[in-house]
Amino acid sequence: MITIYKGTGVGLETITQPTSGCWINVVDPSPEEVAQLAQTLGIPQDFFTYPLDMDERARTEKENGATLIVLRVPRFEGEASDVPYVTVPLGIVLSEWFVATVCKVEASVVQALYQARELSTSKRNRFILRVLRITANLYLQDLRKIDATVDVLEDRLQHSLRNRELLELLKYQKSLVYFTTALKSDELILRHLQKYQLFQQYPEDLDLLEDVLTEVQQAIEMTNISGNILSQMMDAFASIISNNLNAVMKFLASVTIILSLPTMIASFYGMNVPVPMGQWAWAFPLILVACVVVCAGAAVLFWRKDWL
Repeated sequence: MITIYKGTGVGLETITQPTSGCWINVVDPSPEEVAQLAQTLGIPQDFFTYPLDMDERARTEKENGATLIVLRVPRFEGEASDVPYVTVPLGIVLSEWFVATVCKVEASVVQALYQARELSTSKRNRFILRVLRITANLYLQDLRKIDATVDVLEDRLQHSLRNRELLELLKYQKSLVYFTTALKSDELILRHLQKYQLFQQYPEDLDLLEDVLTEVQQAIEMTNISGNILSQMMDAFASIISNNLNAVMKFLASVTIILSLPTMIASFYGMNVPVPMGQWAWAFPLILVACVVVCAGAAVLFWRKDWL
């Protein structure tokens, strides 16, 4: 799908043909659309196909006066997914008269651009910086959501006897690994852009780029801290689950022993042989009382020894 936008100062206006200062958003295009777009814009076709590879790494490339910047941006796949938070490549194609974004899926960064106020598509450098800043903010937001979800799972794990919560933590640990790898590669791109003449013209652009780099570094630190805590937490809670299960087994074993005492007494008096008090009318109530006393005594003994 190819959509062309033009900034009007108060919002984005959809247009039908590319014009100077426009933004072209390309989402999962067909090979025919890629070939036609590359021919119309005079841009190498590879600039539109590279970002469609879900394993494409973050990098920059320049050819025929056009610049390609590939970033790894966060994407939420859903709580039911094997990996709730992943990263996908987002390509930014910069030409002398337009800017284009290319992605295999509808990225959250692009959705945030739709809602951005006073988004100018004619200021191409500022547009790229806006994309970079939104990307850094989305990483920070997703990291906070991951931390909040992990806190909820931590409360549930304290009394858990199953591996369900532990497997949930493993899913978010995978997400943090994806985030760590993507953020480090994005940081390298930002440092490369700092030395690039693209943002040397306006001092405020350099300041904004430094702010974005600072936020990316903050996200990297948060990801490392969260990953280390989560890794140690999984080891600790694996032991907690085992201890909880041992406590249940200890309780069931104690109950089994207590219940086996009256069973043993009843077995003796159920034998088809002469037994003490066999002809006495009050023998049965006395045996019941004895069973209750023995069970109570065993229960008190187990409770004092913390076996029950």
